[in-house]
Amino acid sequence: MTPFVQAEQAVLGAVFLAPGQLDQLSLWLRPEHFSRPVHTALYAAMLKLRSDDHPAAKAQGTGSPVPMSWMTDTVAEASKHTRGLTASYAHAMVAACPRPEHAVVYGRMVLEGAIHRSVAQHATRLHQAARADAIRGGAEETVHHTQVLSDVLADLARRWGSEPRPVAPPASVPRPPVHPQAVDEQLLADEEFLLGCLSARPQKLDKVVGWLHPGDFADAGHQQIYRSLGALHHRGEPIDQLTVLWETQRRGALADRTLDAERVLRICDPSAFAGSAEYVGEQVVRASLVRTATASARQVRALADDESLAPGKLISHALHALGPLEEVRRRWRIAAGTEPEPDSATGRPGADPPAARIEAARSRSRAHLSNAAPATASTAASRPTVLDRPHRRSPS
Repeated sequence: MTPFVQAEQAVLGAVFLAPGQLDQLSLWLRPEHFSRPVHTALYAAMLKLRSDDHPAAKAQGTGSPVPMSWMTDTVAEASKHTRGLTASYAHAMVAACPRPEHAVVYGRMVLEGAIHRSVAQHATRLHQAARADAIRGGAEETVHHTQVLSDVLADLARRWGSEPRPVAPPASVPRPPVHPQAVDEQLLADEEFLLGCLSARPQKLDKVVGWLHPGDFADAGHQQIYRSLGALHHRGEPIDQLTVLWETQRRGALADRTLDAERVLRICDPSAFAGSAEYVGEQVVRASLVRTATASARQVRALADDESLAPGKLISHALHALGPLEEVRRRWRIAAGTEPEPDSATGRPGADPPAARIEAARSRSRAHLSNAAPATASTAASRPTVLDRPHRRSPS
């Protein structure tokens, strides 16, 4: 028998001996927080009798006489919802209570066990929903269970008396092993198709850079190509097969064999692709949402299984684990058109990069003479002033 089950017996025994303690317990302890159905039924019966103004419900301490009807009526009410409950079991609850005046402490122990179980159950449901969505190509169930888990964490934090805020777990908290997720071949084909569309029509990058991030691509090579496209676009440089290959090389993707030149040239072939970058990009973000949900659910479940974590820390660490999932969900809503995209710092979407920024970026690609003469006051005055200007968000 675990300490949590013993705490359930102790708090029920304490309320049998001092029903008035329900005044405080009922504010935050609910019947569903008990792990055993018989305990759930007994506590629910106690709450019902209290709401019905049972004569014994006001007895505050063990020194106050408690009518025998309190126990018999509780057992009779609870027997309507569970089988095999007898008065002898209720007496066993009383015997299992070390100190009736510690009922609130026992109740917090019960709530602590309930928090761990509830977080584990909802994390498991999120994991199952994400795996099902990955098979059928959807995301609705994943989004639903993500919101349910977030709401559950907020409610549990309120009941425990802590603030629901995300906190990263320390290095001492073990992380769950990372299992590589199988990637559908159709998704990889969609990613290649999207990169081809963006290479052939670079202006489409203005439509997707606000909500499509490199990490949304399942393939590491595709991530590097999208980063290269975004970097070239950000600097206002031309985009074609050769410039993308050049940028991937500068980023080390060829040296570490994440990509090879033939693959980059094939994916960026402008004659092979024509389609809607926005639509395919939305599908890529949707798949990223499902993958992220699977990883987040696995991490939250590992936290919930660690009984050494106090409830407040468990809730904070679980909210932190859901952070990446919430971020991808927000971007998926923008991609799907159900949430407006934040205003870009550059003004209207699709605006061309500022001329000063383009010139500064291109100058970094030119050869510089080490023995160049220092600028004079007259030449410095003739140079255009390069102002620090905000720019659009881009993949990084």
